[in-house]
Amino acid sequence: MLIQIVDILLTVLWWFIVAQAIMSWLFAFNVINTHSEIVSQIWTVLDRITEPLYRPFRRFMPDFGGLDLTPMLVLILIIIIQGPILSYLARFAYSNGLA
Repeated sequence: MLIQIVDILLTVLWWFIVAQAIMSWLFAFNVINTHSEIVSQIWTVLDRITEPLYRPFRRFMPDFGGLDLTPMLVLILIIIIQGPILSYLARFAYSNGLA
């Protein structure tokens, strides 16, 4: 049960990161109005959710100018956690009678 909750939370987090990345592209190409109150509120929520995840990785990521690869790195880590790590923990829990 706990593994399923972690999997759901990681999936929701994955979508927040994707939404934040898409919004940043839309800002960069001036597709959406950055002065809109709704857009500003959505951006603030997404930034507050994702920025704490990005901060540790930005310390050692090289500067690529306007290209930020940190979201892609975090998405790859989420995929790794959801795939091999959660499946290993689920097998371990079932084999030891914990689930």
